[in-house]
Amino acid sequence: MTTTLEQLFARRLIPVVKLDQATQAAPLADALAAAGLPILEITFRTDCAADAIASISSRPDVLVGAGTIVTPDQAQAALDAGATFLVSPGLDEEVIGIAHAADVPILPGVVTPTEITRAIRLGLDTLKFFPAGAMGGHATLKALAAPFPNLRFVPTGGVHINNMNNYLALKCVPACGGSWMVPPDALASGDYGRITTLTTKALAALD
Repeated sequence: MTTTLEQLFARRLIPVVKLDQATQAAPLADALAAAGLPILEITFRTDCAADAIASISSRPDVLVGAGTIVTPDQAQAALDAGATFLVSPGLDEEVIGIAHAADVPILPGVVTPTEITRAIRLGLDTLKFFPAGAMGGHATLKALAAPFPNLRFVPTGGVHINNMNNYLALKCVPACGGSWMVPPDALASGDYGRITTLTTKALAALD
């Protein structure tokens, strides 16, 4: 589990993607890998998510996980499809239990000290801070994390190239999640070159 998380955090950015067709997964993985960021968090916001994950989960050059996991059924479907990590917008004990039983890392969403305390009691030390932008950004996360010095947080929601380094400057932040590198219109038109360009630009802008 630790190895997966360290691989996930090594490049400090996690592309969060919403696919309308499972066939988009392979060329998208190629585009991200070409930029040097072979990571996909494929969200369960469309019905094709599990099929999309399954279509690339056997590739050794790509780390693929599932996002927007809100039910136990989704968690199991993602794991069955080959997801190597799970991400949830909230803190659901049954979803977390499924991930733990499979020895797969999960990043559940938190935004309050009470949720963080619950997460600690569930054996977690790495959490998603969501929705980061709407909840006050890096200043809020800095204050929120202060009483929990042994935890790590992955901010997602409102993160973009112009503010990502503010989050990453915090010692508690190993990586940020964001969708700006994979805009919906580029996916819809099959402009994977643009996705490679945006991702390359994002990596180059890291402090």
